[in-house]
Amino acid sequence: MKLKLVIGSLALFFFIIASALQIKSLPDDVDWAEYLGGADRNHYSTLTQINPENVDKLQVAWTYSTPDSGQMQVNPIIVGGVLYGVTSAVQAFALDAATGKEIWRFGDPLKNWASTSRGVAYWKEGNDSRILYTVGPNLWALDAKTGKPIESFGDKGKTDLHTGLPEVAQNKFVISNTPGTIFEDLIVMPLRLSEGADAAPGDIRAFNVKTGKLAWTFHTIPYPGEFGYETFPKDAYKNTYTGAANNWAGMSVDRKRGIIYVPTGSAGYDFYGGNRKGQNLFANCLLALDARTGKRIWHFQTTHHDIWDRDMPAPPNLMTITRNGKKIDVVAQVTKQGFVFVFDRVTGKPIFPIKEMPVPKSTLAGEIAWPTQPIPTKPAPFARQSNSLDETQISPYAENRAELVQNFKKYKTSLYHPGTKEGTVILPGYDGGAEWGGAAADPEGILYVNSNEMAWIQTMVETPKEDKSANLSAGEKLYVSYCNTCHGNDRKGNPKSNYPSLIDISKKRDKAYVNNIIANGKGMMPGFTALSAIEKQAIVSFLFGDEKKEAGTTTTISKPVYLPFKSTGYNKFLDNKGLPAISPPWGTMSAIDLNTGEFLWKIPFGYEESLKEKGITNTGTENYGGPVITASGLLFIAATKDGMFRAFEKKTGKLLWETKLPAAGFATPSTYQVNGKQYIVIACGGTKLGTKKGNQYVAFALP
Repeated sequence: MKLKLVIGSLALFFFIIASALQIKSLPDDVDWAEYLGGADRNHYSTLTQINPENVDKLQVAWTYSTPDSGQMQVNPIIVGGVLYGVTSAVQAFALDAATGKEIWRFGDPLKNWASTSRGVAYWKEGNDSRILYTVGPNLWALDAKTGKPIESFGDKGKTDLHTGLPEVAQNKFVISNTPGTIFEDLIVMPLRLSEGADAAPGDIRAFNVKTGKLAWTFHTIPYPGEFGYETFPKDAYKNTYTGAANNWAGMSVDRKRGIIYVPTGSAGYDFYGGNRKGQNLFANCLLALDARTGKRIWHFQTTHHDIWDRDMPAPPNLMTITRNGKKIDVVAQVTKQGFVFVFDRVTGKPIFPIKEMPVPKSTLAGEIAWPTQPIPTKPAPFARQSNSLDETQISPYAENRAELVQNFKKYKTSLYHPGTKEGTVILPGYDGGAEWGGAAADPEGILYVNSNEMAWIQTMVETPKEDKSANLSAGEKLYVSYCNTCHGNDRKGNPKSNYPSLIDISKKRDKAYVNNIIANGKGMMPGFTALSAIEKQAIVSFLFGDEKKEAGTTTTISKPVYLPFKSTGYNKFLDNKGLPAISPPWGTMSAIDLNTGEFLWKIPFGYEESLKEKGITNTGTENYGGPVITASGLLFIAATKDGMFRAFEKKTGKLLWETKLPAAGFATPSTYQVNGKQYIVIACGGTKLGTKKGNQYVAFALP
């Protein structure tokens, strides 16, 4: 009996010691210190406390209600037990990451609400810790402890992102929605610009984190003597008839090698390039730049002479894969088209062969489409593409299916078919395929990407040279030039594609609100900063029906850049109920093994609520925001129109847990550990895709 007691006591003693050692070996705090989890933008966490066996026990740990409501695309960062995020009105804040209690908040909601933000960047040296984020055209540096501006940075805490751009661009629309990328004492800034030929140039620029001063510039529309100058017409860099080729989606950085990887978007105008004939470097490129100097190391252009708005939508993933028994550091770039391009991180050599394939010529006068486009041989596309569609793939759930089939027969469906007057199917659509949420990656070389499968219709119309607007008022002329592409000549908009009606706007909003939207933009709409105060007043007065009384018809107005063809706008291919006109799935989640280029699994992602009520599930749905992968084998993601937050088994795609959020989480979650407890947090702003507004950050943890 005594022997049993001794053995039992020894067992208990060793158990206690082992438990103590185990607890001691677990770090109390594990941060999510950068946008999308790290400089590699892999959305990956080493945390294992929440695992496939216990994930179904997750419950709400805390919530934080912001003082404003609306779309939040924020991937918050967590450093040293403090969570840093942004509200829908672009106020930065700091919370106790264990309780959600507010520590500080910075910003003026009355002035800054029109923008959206995906988060902040963090920098620290000694006792100096800073939060860097943007409001409109300004990059702010805030004390991370207090939220107060760093007076020695720029102009009393802020630097104008017009800094370093040519003089002609100083009054043009420039903001940033995505956090900058930190390298040593530099921050390299993304830019969102106009989509038109009047866009500012998308120069990639680095600023000093301590002073706010410009450190280096890379010209994405090359200057004379620079590589790529001949791929645009002469003097394109002067920004008189083309611009953009900007990075808006963010970047990744290999800090060990000092290389920053920058994906760029299209040159303006997005849908007609007769004014910018040529291949158009460095639009639509993955650029590898020296992070200290901005010098080009290598580049690859994923779309030549883009006339489909094929911006690269997310930062690339920096991964390590195994090929033929050898470890290779690679950079993987997902695209709106549904392709994954994979390159050696140092040399830019493709890991899988990429073929230049012939594509159709343009039928529009003055447009010269590039004769080939690059198609990777592996992996296969993770989304359906327009050339894979036929009549059998028109939605079986559409009441007006026969009408949709007849319309479909009129459209061009070749991949990379230039825009036409009859209409061209763009699938994946203007929002992807992959979108700004980006892909996640794990150390095993597996890429996880959620995708939209929404078809859009690109229709081009001729714009006559002669002025047929002599009888129009100044405000109506300006409306026709700048607004009707999205809101229509009849001002009815296209609510199904998220372009609101402007009819009776005076009954919904006051003039100050509308003027602010015109000046600063909101959501997908750019701000028209080049318009004078009188011109903006003329548009507002036209919309409010009292232009003659306020502005008269003699107002002098600026002339936009003339283009012989313009798109009729961003129009989704929908049925009469507002659902996608093509068959499901309308959203997917895929796991792709980049060691082999083969898919591990692919599943429909989300559901359409109106069909679920009829017992039709697994339709997939549109989604915005990316996944998070954990070392315990989980994939967390919100993103879907249905407003759910889900956890999947990363090896198989099996759904393990889901919960309804207070509003749809169109954002990428973050996971972190404080005081030995793991949390996962998501911003729930809703609003997009017709969902209800929200204003909460919701954190989950185990009981």
